[in-house]
This record gives sequence, structure tokens and C-alpha cells, in this order.
Amino acid sequence: MSGPFEERSGVVSCATPWGCWYQTLEEVFIEVQVPPGTRAKDIQCSLQSRHLALAVRGQEVLKGRLFDCTIADEGTWTLEDRKLIRIVLMKTNRDAGNCWTSLLENDYAADPWVQDQMQRKLTLERFQRENPGFDFSGAEISGNYSKGGPDFSKLEK
Repeated sequence: MSGPFEERSGVVSCATPWGCWYQTLEEVFIEVQVPPGTRAKDIQCSLQSRHLALAVRGQEVLKGRLFDCTIADEGTWTLEDRKLIRIVLMKTNRDAGNCWTSLLENDYAADPWVQDQMQRKLTLERFQRENPGFDFSGAEISGNYSKGGPDFSKLEK
């Protein structure tokens, strides 16, 4: 394998007024555009298991209850090139069926087409992990892929 699945297959992102968010089986990524020249000391970021708060230069950017639980101790944020904040949250439920439909419980929902594309990607990522010798990065998926697709674990080999 040449690299992690998500790097080779691209991401399915959900655009927001402040940037975008996207997910893999294990993580949720949040990218927030901030004014050029922003410094780390200008940022207040609180990452909790079910709650996120981000303010830049005293102005609230996003705040609310997350769609699902995360591992608070493993959440990180970085400031890149003094113009982009990247937040990485580790999901507690890492099944392909756990496709977040929104970032916060009542905000930043992906539209139905984006949700469908996210679910397809997570299902392909699950297949890649179950079959490490195969390259699914260019694969298309159709049929029953909602909730992570069919469960082949009980089939006799």
C-alpha cells in the first residue's frame, strides 16, 4: 500500500461559512479559515467529548454539542500558515455505519448528496481495512452501503 486510504481516495468535505469539515472511519477534521496573520495566542479552543468551542480574537467562530462522542484527550488543533486552524477529533465509535451527518447536533449538516458520498467513502475505507492487499481508492460502490454496507464477517471461508 502506498499510503493511508483517505489520502489516496480524496475527501468528501462539507462546506461551511467558516471553512469545511470531513471525516474518516476514525476521525473528524475541521478546517477553519482565519484572517491572515492570526497567531496561536489569538485562538481559544476547547475540545471536549461532546462539545466544541472555538473563538478567534475574541469572536466566536463555532460552539456547540458535537454530533457524536469523541475522545477528548486525543483531540488536537493546529494553526497552519497563520491563516488556517485544523482541528482533529478522534471518534469513539469507529464503525463505517457511524457516518456523522452534521458536525454539531443542530448545525453544519451535510446536504443529502454529500452525506451519501461520505457514507460511500467510509464503506470503501472499511472494505480497505478488511482487505489490506487490495486498493479500493478508485473503486465505485453501489447498492447497500448505508450503515457501513453489508456485513461479510459471518460468511464461511
